[in-house]
Amino acid sequence: MKKTLNYLNKQEKLTMITAYDALFAKIFDDIVDIILVGDSLNMSFFGESDTLSATLDQMIYHTKAVCNGAKSAYIVCDMPFGSYETPKKALESAIKIYKETKADAVKLEGGVEKAETIKLLTQNAIAVVGHIGLMPQFSRSEGGYIVKGKDEESKQKLIEDAKAIEEAGAIMLVIEGVKEEVAREITEIVNIPTIGIGAGRYTKGQVLVWSDMLGFFEEFKPKFVRRYLNGAEIVRSAVNKYVDDVKMGKFPSEKEIY
Repeated sequence: MKKTLNYLNKQEKLTMITAYDALFAKIFDDIVDIILVGDSLNMSFFGESDTLSATLDQMIYHTKAVCNGAKSAYIVCDMPFGSYETPKKALESAIKIYKETKADAVKLEGGVEKAETIKLLTQNAIAVVGHIGLMPQFSRSEGGYIVKGKDEESKQKLIEDAKAIEEAGAIMLVIEGVKEEVAREITEIVNIPTIGIGAGRYTKGQVLVWSDMLGFFEEFKPKFVRRYLNGAEIVRSAVNKYVDDVKMGKFPSEKEIY
């Protein structure tokens, strides 16, 4: 059965994971509550150094694939950098996503300054997930990936952002790279579910990038990531075994030929 917003609101803790294709979406589908088609695909899938060059067409392509694989999870599509600079452009981009995919919601980065955009989208029947704190699309302008909420000024800004996003009509809020006590306070203040990534233990749910969590991305492991599998190592070992079998004439065997 397809998971709805009503279902998500009733769950004590929510689980979200990224996916970019039908194969992994199908594997994750019956296990997690939410699948995020994140613009993180620009790094883990496409090999770029940041998310900024991801395009709207790329996000739509991968969201289509995920929707083909996942039949029950709630699916959120990231709006890429450059697709929502103004409310008008955001609406055009979000309508394109909704028309061309079966995504349940879109996600965009920004706080108070994006409230007008979020309000316009929600007024046009588009569900919006907000994203505050460490925002990857701001990494160049901010000089890197910087944890937020370390001082009173930063804390108050985050609280203002969260309130504005909720008041604008967002259905959910991702809090990334924020001190735990600040994320906890935001979660207690707002009435929409909060999803943490590097934001401690007290958000309503958690999200991780699948290739980080399953150990396929080996170049760097953020502090907040727990690896549940050494995926790259396991795959590398299997491919080496395949190569050895081919070179030694062990594959294909008699039972694998017509």
